Amino acid sequence: MATYKKRGYKKSISKPDTPEIEQDSTTAEVFERLDTGASRTEAFVAKYQNVILGVIGGVALVVLSYLGYQQFVQLPKEQESISELNQAQYYFDMAVNNTNSDSLYLRALNGGDGKYGFLDIIENYSGTSAAKLATYSAGMSYLNLKDYKNAITYLDQFDADDILLSALAKGAIGDAFAQIGQLDDAFDYYVQAAGVNENLFSTPKYLFKAATIASSIGKNEAALGFLKRIKEEFPDSKEADLVDVQLGKLEN
Repeated sequence: MATYKKRGYKKSISKPDTPEIEQDSTTAEVFERLDTGASRTEAFVAKYQNVILGVIGGVALVVLSYLGYQQFVQLPKEQESISELNQAQYYFDMAVNNTNSDSLYLRALNGGDGKYGFLDIIENYSGTSAAKLATYSAGMSYLNLKDYKNAITYLDQFDADDILLSALAKGAIGDAFAQIGQLDDAFDYYVQAAGVNENLFSTPKYLFKAATIASSIGKNEAALGFLKRIKEEFPDSKEADLVDVQLGKLEN
C-alpha cells in the first residue's frame, strides 16, 4: 500500500513539472527576443537620431508654414481681393443695365474711385476666388466692348468650380468667334457650352446656337440632331418654340 501511494505521489508531481519548464523556457525566449529588438531599436535611434529629428522637424515646419500662410497671408489676401472686386463688379452690373455702357465697362476693367478694376485684381491677387471671377467678368466686359480678341483670351483663361459660369464662358467664346467670322470655332465652343452641365437654361440655348452655326457651315445633320434634342429633351425652354421653324427649313 505504501509503495502504491509513493508511486502515485511521484506521478502527481511529475506531470505538471514538464509544462512549467517548457512554459518558462518559452516565456524567457519571448522576453529575450523583445529585449533584443528593443536594444536594436535603441541602437538605431541613437545612431540616426539627428536624421529622425530632422525629418520630424521638417514635416512640422512644412505643416506650420502652410497653416501660417493660410492664416496670415492667403486669408487676408482673399478678403482684400473681395473688397476690391466689389467695386469693379458694381461698375460691371451698372454697365449691363445701362444703354450707354462702354465707359462703365472700361471702369470695371481699369478701376475707378481709388479701387482696382478687373485687370488689376487678376494681376495682384492671382490664385484667389476674386481673381477667378474677375477673369470671367473681364472677358465679358471685352465681349460687350466688341474687343473680341481680348474677350476670347480672358474667357479661355477662366477656370472655376461654378458649372453654370463655365458653360456661359464657353458660350461667350463661341459668340466672340462668331462675331469675327470663325464659325467652325464658334460651333465647337457652343457644343462644349451645351455639354458642360445639362440644365433648362444653358443647354438648349447653346444647342440652338450650335444648330444655327452648323446649318450655315454645311453640318445639316448635326443641326437637325441638336434641334430635335431641344424639342424632345427641353420642351419647356424658350428655344423649343423656335425649333419647328428651323427644322422645317432644314428638312426642306
